[in-house]
Amino acid sequence: MYKVKNKLVLNSILVFSIFAIFVAYFIQYVLGHNPCNLCLIERIPYIFSIIIISICLFTKKFEKFTLIILSLTFLIAALLSFYHFGIEQGFIKESLVCDLNTPNNDLSKEALLNQLKQMPISCKDVTFKIFGLSLATFNIFISVVLSVITINIFLNYEKNK
Repeated sequence: MYKVKNKLVLNSILVFSIFAIFVAYFIQYVLGHNPCNLCLIERIPYIFSIIIISICLFTKKFEKFTLIILSLTFLIAALLSFYHFGIEQGFIKESLVCDLNTPNNDLSKEALLNQLKQMPISCKDVTFKIFGLSLATFNIFISVVLSVITINIFLNYEKNK
């Protein structure tokens, strides 16, 4: 049976996480699709995985601990994405997370004009799709796959060393 090296998996997840963040920023800044608040929150697990894998690879320690942290991180990412998917499909009502940019109580003319210019993006509005699927849907699949991979590597850590 083919043995997968732990460092290869960590390096692959690192490269993929960097790629995912790059794509998110490309869609936002180059293609002009503004993300909702949940979309921004869904980037955090990828940024966190970049940081934790970089620390692990730099120190050459805590590889097994890193795998379990990554497993939990991507399980949480899958839950966040599933929650976002539920809002997009109308199964779940939008929460306060989707409305973090609530206007303040300043009723001056300038403040009201600024509020009208800033159109908040609703979490239920899908502004970008690939093959008819939202990015939250893709993120569900990706996060589940990455969590299964990291759990599997964690459970078989000694064999793959």
